[in-house]
Amino acid sequence: MDKKVLDHDVPTEEPKTFHFLAKFYPENAEEELVQEITQHLFFLQVKKQILDEKIFCPPEASVLLASYAVQAKYGDYDPNVHKRGFLAQEELLPKRVINLYQMTPEMWEERITAWYAEHRGRARDEAEMEYLKIAQDLEMYGVNYFAIRNKKGTELLLGVDALGLHIYDPDNRLTPKISFPWNEIRNISYSDKEFTIKPLDKKIDVFKFNSSKLRVNKLILQLCIGNHDLFMRRRKADSLEVQQMKAQAREEKARKQMERQCLAREKQMREEAERTRDELERRLMQLKEEATMANEALMRSEETADLLAEKAQITEEEAKLLAQKAAEAEQEMQRIKATAIRTEEEKRLMEQKVLEAEMLALKMAEESERRAKEADQLKQDLQEARESERRAKQKLLEITSKSSYTQSMNSSTTALPTDLPSYNLISESLSFDFKDTDMKRLVEYMERSKHLQEQLNELKTEIEALKLKERETALDILHNENSSRGNSKHNTIKKLTLQSTKSRVAFFEEL
Repeated sequence: MDKKVLDHDVPTEEPKTFHFLAKFYPENAEEELVQEITQHLFFLQVKKQILDEKIFCPPEASVLLASYAVQAKYGDYDPNVHKRGFLAQEELLPKRVINLYQMTPEMWEERITAWYAEHRGRARDEAEMEYLKIAQDLEMYGVNYFAIRNKKGTELLLGVDALGLHIYDPDNRLTPKISFPWNEIRNISYSDKEFTIKPLDKKIDVFKFNSSKLRVNKLILQLCIGNHDLFMRRRKADSLEVQQMKAQAREEKARKQMERQCLAREKQMREEAERTRDELERRLMQLKEEATMANEALMRSEETADLLAEKAQITEEEAKLLAQKAAEAEQEMQRIKATAIRTEEEKRLMEQKVLEAEMLALKMAEESERRAKEADQLKQDLQEARESERRAKQKLLEITSKSSYTQSMNSSTTALPTDLPSYNLISESLSFDFKDTDMKRLVEYMERSKHLQEQLNELKTEIEALKLKERETALDILHNENSSRGNSKHNTIKKLTLQSTKSRVAFFEEL
């Protein structure tokens, strides 16, 4: 740390690219990553390692992780904004997973989006933490691998992580053959390329291995010192400084949660106000249409009433005229009757004229009576038309009063707005029981993730028919075998650590 950057063994070409990464991984990201910026940077690191296939991730889990990564970047799913193809330019799945199935980018996007839609309401930090909580249970998470040889010259892999040291077969980085938790190791040291590990039990012989380079031994020792120190800290009460940081983080988290709740309430109120406004606008339009129709009906009623009134007046005048003609005919008949006709011919003609006059008078009387009845009917129709006109005006007045009330409601609604060759690990007596810590966390996680596991199995079954078996990697095959046996990262390590230290040392030397 006291050297300049350029004094280290760095490439000489320009420009120089530096990656600042976390060296030690937390056992439980949710408890140990206190500050949000630390969580975000660690999330980016783990995500890149999964995409670069430095951490093996099964296909169904990679789809779920991708959905959380999308939630962290884009926020809540909105079908009007996040339309088909919006993930086309995103790198969300390892290339190994994409090549393993006969699936188009659109098919992968559809499955990622289906889970993405279920994460609605999660803030960025919450989505990132859910990502890390799943990733930290992957077999290769947080493990640094080093090529080593035992006394017999067998090529093996040494894995250093937060829980201890693990020995792997070079062809199987998922399942360790032997594990030594930090609380069972007393001292770690190296001499040149030979690395020595002394168990806590002094009656057990030390076990040694050789690495390829001296600088590799230095790195292994640094990782052991750092991981052991963190292992010890996690099993003690937090320091005052850490307690203060966690308290501040809780306060900040509570404040942000309060802000999110306020924003959610405001958003809900705004959506309700917009729905109310839309409903009022729709009702207003409906009332306007009703008012227009009533106005048209009123105009038609007024026109009909005028026509009926004019027709009634004409009929009344015709009735008066017919009555006058009937009176004149009656007078003429009386005059003819009074006239003395001497001759029979004149008499006969006169009788004939009288008869014709009587018939004409009778006809005129009937016509006059019919016209009078028609005039009465027209008067009645006119009265009914005027009554209809009065009702139409009253309805129009009611609609107009409703419209003005709706407009006032609408206007009120829209206003809402160190390098060391040796390190003694036993600074004090420490008892560590996986049953009380790691297994407890595992049980809690399995209970919490029951629904998640069902979803993963459902997706795995769904895409199994599209898998290209010939493209499966060795890690895919090993993972499937472990899954079929019910083996996981935590229960495998627990089984190995339940064996005696002496038997594990002997097994390591016999490999």
